[in-house]
Amino acid sequence: MNSTPNPPDQQGEAKPLLKLPANGTTASAEDLRVQLVMILDRPEPAQIDASEVENAGQAVLQLLVAAQAEARAAGRPLTFASPSAAFCDRVERCRLTDQIGLDPEGVVA
Repeated sequence: MNSTPNPPDQQGEAKPLLKLPANGTTASAEDLRVQLVMILDRPEPAQIDASEVENAGQAVLQLLVAAQAEARAAGRPLTFASPSAAFCDRVERCRLTDQIGLDPEGVVA
């Protein structure tokens, strides 16, 4: 079975390439790190589905900050699809909206 990214939809938006777990903990961070490296190595824009996130721990947030910094340095967009209210709240409370790439309303920055 081949794993291929979803093609852009009719509005030209990238489809989610990586789905964050509902409960992102230190234990799940290593798998997330590997997945982030894989999507950032692809030529198409990287997009993360954060729609089901209920809790994002420190390790997950650190990985997302690092991934966004790498994507920006490479001149490639890294965006979030439908971030959950819990994800947006956690990012805002940690004052990481700019570093992760969310505006205060959770819309892609």
